Amino acid sequence: MTHDCRLYLITPPVLTPGFADELAAALDAGDVAAVQLRLKDVLDDTLRHTVEQLRPVVQSRDVAFILNDRPDLAVALGCDGAHVGQTDMKAGAARKILGDLTLGVTCHNSRHLAMEACEAGADYVAFGAFFASRTKEPPEMAEIETLKIWAETMEIPCVAIGGIEPGNCAPLVRAGAEFLAVSGAVWGHPQGAAAGVRAMLEAMAAAG
Repeated sequence: MTHDCRLYLITPPVLTPGFADELAAALDAGDVAAVQLRLKDVLDDTLRHTVEQLRPVVQSRDVAFILNDRPDLAVALGCDGAHVGQTDMKAGAARKILGDLTLGVTCHNSRHLAMEACEAGADYVAFGAFFASRTKEPPEMAEIETLKIWAETMEIPCVAIGGIEPGNCAPLVRAGAEFLAVSGAVWGHPQGAAAGVRAMLEAMAAAG
């Protein structure tokens, strides 16, 4: 069974002054389902300012703008949803704050955690890391079998994350991931972020 696997961009750990333009170029390069703003250890004012700067760039292109960790700010600042990890806010509490906005939950390599997330109201679950990542050290590596079983048995979409790039994404697409979450392969692309998006989309299409 073939399905459409879409690209889910995660912002780099540190944003350069011209990042809004780079983001716009990346989104104009091809189909992107969502952008997650993932800024750790910054002041609320900095986070607010960054959301206000980037959200219009993303939403004006009909792409979902998801905020990492902060359902409260996602609601206050007009984002499309929030993503929480296992060490952040509990999924049920995040769901209450978000109302009908999108909720994503990190589930590492655990279908049990993913089931709990769904019961708490998650709109999608994220499995990973599948490969060593340049942007963050994963607590554990995930197995493609986890993704495959979930995709075959559950209705809630799953996102694959962690070190994904054009050269290694094919097994994840074939396993049934609805979304591939990518950061380094796009922002670290030698020809720039737009070329990174095109390279990912070509590889995903070839794998489908």
